Amino acid sequence: MQSPTAPGNSSPENIRSIPTRDNLAFGFPLFLLSESIIFVSFFVTYVLLRWKNPNWFPPGVSGLDIPRAAINTVILVSSSIVMLFAERALKQHKLIKFRRLWLLTVALGVIFLIGQAIEWRNMPFGLDAGLAGATFYLITGFHGMHVLTGIVLLLYIYFRSLVPGNYNTGHQGVSAVSLFWHFVDVIWIILFVLLYIW
Repeated sequence: MQSPTAPGNSSPENIRSIPTRDNLAFGFPLFLLSESIIFVSFFVTYVLLRWKNPNWFPPGVSGLDIPRAAINTVILVSSSIVMLFAERALKQHKLIKFRRLWLLTVALGVIFLIGQAIEWRNMPFGLDAGLAGATFYLITGFHGMHVLTGIVLLLYIYFRSLVPGNYNTGHQGVSAVSLFWHFVDVIWIILFVLLYIW
């Protein structure tokens, strides 16, 4: 009986998956789970602090800029939808279409960060404005770091797609980055509800 690695048994059907791919499939969701715990701790802390402090915002401030945040939310959610189409194009071996949609996802992520930077610049209070300022900038800044990380990962995947035959054996990297991006989007939707709507 031949081993899976024997020369006479080296057809694509018999070759085992590369261990790093198995590690990625297991490790990346585990990493996102750990990130989820951090964000949940932020959410719980924010809810408890705001619940115990009815006069949450600094004097003269009644709330945050909901319309601007809503536009940012639509942009980020749209990026996830575009990414789904990009993944579908890759599965159909339409690399050109995949690259275009993938870069559009990157562009929407950059626009989101620019929108957040503009919001920070126009905020009626700063980081030193008590609990409201500290929690707002900490949570949105931490999320913004994840968006920036996601953009870097998206660009990495884009440049990998330029390597001929790179995705002939699977799309594990694409799937992992997509999962991260969708995770970032879901976190923002929760933040939008907590920070702006509540």
